[in-house]
Amino acid sequence: MLAYERLDVYQCAIEFLAVSTTIVGSLPKGHGALGDQLRRAGMSIPLNIAEAAGKTTAADRRRFAAIARGSAMECGAILDVCTVLNVATGAEVKRGKALLVRIVSMLTKMCR
Repeated sequence: MLAYERLDVYQCAIEFLAVSTTIVGSLPKGHGALGDQLRRAGMSIPLNIAEAAGKTTAADRRRFAAIARGSAMECGAILDVCTVLNVATGAEVKRGKALLVRIVSMLTKMCR
């Protein structure tokens, strides 16, 4: 097991990626750009967490944690847009938002 795989924040990010993939798959036609943005931002979270874990200086680790945090915030906004446009609602969106709250909280602490 790699070091980042033991991190709770990484496990939550992977879980969010699965939830966001389900949401993207359920978006109606004509919302491909929104789905693509969610897919890319959602994938960015665990990738940057893993990259942070591989850095040798605290400043570099904080920088990549901050990038992951920014991507998580972006995902939250995308889910809000999906809700306002009435293209995604329900349990998956609620689950995604709950995971993002946990992820952002943990990443905020990692940025300090």
